[in-house]
Amino acid sequence: MRAGWTLVLLVLAGLSASAFARADDPPKSCDVPAYLLTSESTLSRVASMVKTGGPLDILVVGSRSSTISGAEGDAYPARLQAALREKLPGNTVNVSVELAPRKTAEDLAPDLGKLAQAKKPTLVVWQTGTVDAMRSVDIDNFRGAVDHGVAALQSAGADVVLMNMQYSPRTETMVSPAAYIDNMRLAAQQHDVPLFDRFAIMNQWNETGEFDLFSAVRGVDLAKRVHDCLGRALSTFVIDTAHINPAELRARRQ
Repeated sequence: MRAGWTLVLLVLAGLSASAFARADDPPKSCDVPAYLLTSESTLSRVASMVKTGGPLDILVVGSRSSTISGAEGDAYPARLQAALREKLPGNTVNVSVELAPRKTAEDLAPDLGKLAQAKKPTLVVWQTGTVDAMRSVDIDNFRGAVDHGVAALQSAGADVVLMNMQYSPRTETMVSPAAYIDNMRLAAQQHDVPLFDRFAIMNQWNETGEFDLFSAVRGVDLAKRVHDCLGRALSTFVIDTAHINPAELRARRQ
């Protein structure tokens, strides 16, 4: 079991060191269907901070898949920061990362409120579910931990975006993520927070040939492209769910 779990971990974390794509088949674009970048929930604190010209501080709480070994500046949190700075030139945008490798939602939830109180971010992006799915954590315990964590972050005064796990067709026979994905979606609805469906977005890219997520060919350059696409998609998601119109903001500030 330990060997099997380690294999799954290495595959799912592969985008932190490499992207599963062919070097001779670069992505055509970073297109994401609009329905995957919309939410009925609103990032009200982000909206208020941006519209008043204040600093937008974002904290990403994630695992190894939120990094690229030796190239952290090209991982999706850094690409999110770059994209938001480009789209919101009138605001100071800073994205920091709190890594929690191999920790379940239940491991993290008790400390999230204190973390948000200490760092005082406007927005927390909580990336979770991967380790829970790999360890087959009891789904009720997982759901309870997500509920607890989101509520603690909201009580600490932060907007919250939940982000689910990566998609990898190479792990489908080893990991069953469906129940964890479904419960993250239900938790997001219950707490009125947006869910950034990374799993569905990457699945879409795989199906359209944007990236070949089945191939085991390694390459840091390819990892950078996947992370760049994720960072840009997440920036669009944040702006849209905060109902911000960058062009209108620029016009007001001129």
